[in-house]
Amino acid sequence: MHPLQCVLRVQRSLRWEPLASVSWLLLRTCRACSSFPSTSCPGPERQQSGVPKDFSSRLATGPTFQHFLRSASAPQEKVSSPEEEDPPPYLTVDELRGRQRKVYLETYGCQMNVNDTEIAWSILQKSGYLRTSNLQEADVILLVTCSIREKAEQTIWNRLHQLKVLKTKRLRSRVPLRIGILGCMAERLKEEILNREKVVDLLAGPDAYRDLPRLLAVAESGQQAANVLLSLDETYADVMPVQTSPSTTSAFVSIMRGCDNMCTYCIVPFTRGRERSRPVASILEEVRKLSEQGLKEVTLLGQNVNSFRDNSEVQFNSAVATNLSRGFTANYKTKRGGLRFAHLLDQVSRVDPEMRIRFTSPHPKDFPDEVLQLIHERDNICKQIHLPAQSGSSRVLEAMRRGYSREAYVELVHHIRESIPGVSLSSDFIAGFCGETEEDHLQTVSLLREVQYNIGFLFAYSMRQKTRAYHRLKDDVPEEVKLRRLEELITVFREEATKANETFVGCTQLVLVEGLSKRSATDLCGRNDGNLKVIFPDVEVEDVTNPGLKVRAQPGDYVLVKITSASSQTLKGHVLCRTTLKASSAHC
Repeated sequence: MHPLQCVLRVQRSLRWEPLASVSWLLLRTCRACSSFPSTSCPGPERQQSGVPKDFSSRLATGPTFQHFLRSASAPQEKVSSPEEEDPPPYLTVDELRGRQRKVYLETYGCQMNVNDTEIAWSILQKSGYLRTSNLQEADVILLVTCSIREKAEQTIWNRLHQLKVLKTKRLRSRVPLRIGILGCMAERLKEEILNREKVVDLLAGPDAYRDLPRLLAVAESGQQAANVLLSLDETYADVMPVQTSPSTTSAFVSIMRGCDNMCTYCIVPFTRGRERSRPVASILEEVRKLSEQGLKEVTLLGQNVNSFRDNSEVQFNSAVATNLSRGFTANYKTKRGGLRFAHLLDQVSRVDPEMRIRFTSPHPKDFPDEVLQLIHERDNICKQIHLPAQSGSSRVLEAMRRGYSREAYVELVHHIRESIPGVSLSSDFIAGFCGETEEDHLQTVSLLREVQYNIGFLFAYSMRQKTRAYHRLKDDVPEEVKLRRLEELITVFREEATKANETFVGCTQLVLVEGLSKRSATDLCGRNDGNLKVIFPDVEVEDVTNPGLKVRAQPGDYVLVKITSASSQTLKGHVLCRTTLKASSAHC
């Protein structure tokens, strides 16, 4: 397969990608080709058996436009290992192998990036790379990055300056150190990173992790390598993530990628592309494997997780329209057919009744009654919902293109609490969005007081290039005003969260043990159904499944804890017994 074929294979799912990006990838691929004259890319003076001498001849024997159209209409199943397909002509199979070089991975940002790290490592592991937790012994350093706010990107620029020193001091007796930027920052800034920081050897966008072995092989020649093409169908459904965290109790399972909502402030559609969902069957297979490994909790992930729609099975592609939350609208044409989130949630919850199910991050518009009813009915679906509000002002919400008013949002909150008694709510808020007045800010303050969230994520607005806000709105709230408003929101959130969490005092909570408390070697910590951290003493307790047996709780165990005190972030109590999820259903 020659370089043009490499581009065409990716291009067929990129009908809306700017041509400049394709040309840039092709240019860098051809440059990479020129860096391997002795191995794979024959010039006029050299001919391999069965391979034409010059590029024109190779192009003539390559794919025709008709071949491209056939490929586009009948996409082949992707493979996750480079050994399963022919290498590009400028690389040998051996050059694509990791040859036991050691990879150090650093993850920044959201849970999706944690899952992306696990996907990237799965691909590299199959290619013969080794994992190291020691930065000094690494041959390859990969940073999985975030672009949601300017501060997140500045963290990466600062980290690159530190790594530049490490790369400069690298002993000549060792293989050269290679540094790569993966994820959203690579996708957003593209060649700007390579031009600004010569220390960076490769870029890989969120849809290009399968290409990591090739990119690293090109980088080994001393060339910079990049693939930041977005895809309309990449979900990594056939890649089983390899957990990179020390936790043995929980895992993230990506069920969909990208976002179609196009909120004015958000960079995600431009860094992660359009929405596409994994087939239900592949998700269930991954959850089953995690259950077999003894994990007790999975979190279903997606940028807009509850808009999940599996269109892979034709018999389910009916004309049935999507049901939205009452009073909510979408920024795109109504979607029809496919297996929806309620179906997936139902199937996942049946895999293992002793495995907790969570999901994040949802959009408030995608909570039809069938989803709420399912959460209420199933003991192992956590009674906790993340409900990002972003603002308490209907005027600001309209400017954000959120698709709802304050009144519709509050009505949804009431409906959720009626449908799922005892549910815990969390939310996101942005302080100082474009045009936000003091009255708008006070409306957000009042929403925090009215709803009383258990968990909150609050940030000052950070304008991002490419977004609708960047092109159409003015970032006119001074930085000091943003920070002052943010502090006020945080103060109010903590006051109200403390009140909300104090309702747990005197109740018995089912807690999944995570390990020792970070602040005390004599305490354990875990999380309750509402995802609140619970601290309790590490003492012997009775095991309800083995009456009379005294045990000490271990990570992955369920325990009942009677809550004695609460703050805005933590519950404390004393442990009663070790139990199971099913046996605990009789307790409050």
